[in-house]
Amino acid sequence: MTRHEQRYKAMTILYQAFLYESNNIDYNIDDIIEEQMEEKIKFVVSIVKGVLEEREKIDEIANKYLENWDISRLGFTDQAIIRMGIYEIMWTDTPDVTCIDEAIELAKEYSDEKVCKMINGVLDKVYHSKDSNE
Repeated sequence: MTRHEQRYKAMTILYQAFLYESNNIDYNIDDIIEEQMEEKIKFVVSIVKGVLEEREKIDEIANKYLENWDISRLGFTDQAIIRMGIYEIMWTDTPDVTCIDEAIELAKEYSDEKVCKMINGVLDKVYHSKDSNE
C-alpha cells in the first residue's frame, strides 16, 4: 500500500470517527481501525491517533487561518484532510511539501475545487508560520 493509499485509509477512519461523534455514538478508535484495515499499518495508526490526540491544537491552528470560517463547519472528509495535513506538518518528520501535496491530492479526489483551494491556503499558511517560528 502506497503512502497515498495509507493517507486515504487514515482519512476514511477519521471520517468515520467524526461521523460517530457528531451523532453521539460511542466508539473505540481501535475497533474502527480494525474494521477498516485487514492488517494494521503503523503509519495509518500513528496519523489517526495523532490527529485525535492533538485535535484541539490542530483545530486552533486551522481556525486561525480559515478566514471567516470554522473547521467544524467543514464536511467530515474535509475536516479529516485538513487535520491530517496540519498534524503531519506540525508533529511528524514528513517533509512539509509532501504533507501539503498529499492533502491537496486527497482534496482534489474527495472535495470540491473551492474547498481544495481553501485547504491549500490554510496548509501553506501553517507551513510558512511554522517556518518563521523555527
